[in-house]
Amino acid sequence: MIPPIANRFVASETSAVALEHVRQLNDRNVAGILNLLGEHYETRPPVRADAAEYRALIRDIARSDLEATISVKPSQFGLDLGGDVFRETLADVVGVAADHGVFVWIDMEDHTTTDATLDAFEALAREHWGGERSASGHGANGAAGGIGVCVQANLRRTREDVERLADVPGKVRFVKGAYDEPADVAYQDADRIDREYRNLLEYAFNHYDDGIAVGSHDPEMIDYAIDRHEEHGTDFEIQMLMGVREDAQTDLAGEYPVYQYVPYGNRWKSYFYRRMTERTENIRFALRAIFGR
Repeated sequence: MIPPIANRFVASETSAVALEHVRQLNDRNVAGILNLLGEHYETRPPVRADAAEYRALIRDIARSDLEATISVKPSQFGLDLGGDVFRETLADVVGVAADHGVFVWIDMEDHTTTDATLDAFEALAREHWGGERSASGHGANGAAGGIGVCVQANLRRTREDVERLADVPGKVRFVKGAYDEPADVAYQDADRIDREYRNLLEYAFNHYDDGIAVGSHDPEMIDYAIDRHEEHGTDFEIQMLMGVREDAQTDLAGEYPVYQYVPYGNRWKSYFYRRMTERTENIRFALRAIFGR
């Protein structure tokens, strides 16, 4: 059972309760991004188990009337065991999602995983959704749903990656980056990272056709994206974590598409610890959840 301090950030240990959380979000006009917690597996059994859980989750979403997508991690799908394991597992889950019309996000992990993650994203996007989309949102081969990937503004390489992805038939989620990366591959100064984030959004709103996701709790970055949307008319959505600025999520959902990242599963302790150590603001949110302030 997840204790009260943690259940602000983690929906449940089970998919059934996590789906009910998404239903409650939908009542507030907020969509859900469901993530089964798990990462950095060193053996095949947990990779297979999580892939099976995701396939079942996709079918549950497809049978429901929920506004929900899924999000997976490369190391959860066996990247630490080899690129072939990751690609095979991801392709299997994405194929099921395409058949059922469910969108799949691929999370980004540390910089050593970037090439493998982007290569897999591009290959699957072109396989299932290559060519022009129809008005129904189906790809050239009839596949519904869609696929997206995350890029991190703190990485020095990201501008080139974003330019590469401009013609890939999928969405891109822009985040600042939460991993402690070395200085030779990542910017260390917060102001520089903010500047890069704005520059990346400016480029994307000018060059992307398949949608942009703004993964940020920073009001300045969200306002910047809204301004770019109003200027260029490019489709975009706002993505925030469960348990962080939830009032703002509801307020923004009155005018723009908003998605909440909803983690669940029995591996919640390490995820909750990261949320607590990432930002002092998260600690304040947790304390308010306990003391009601």
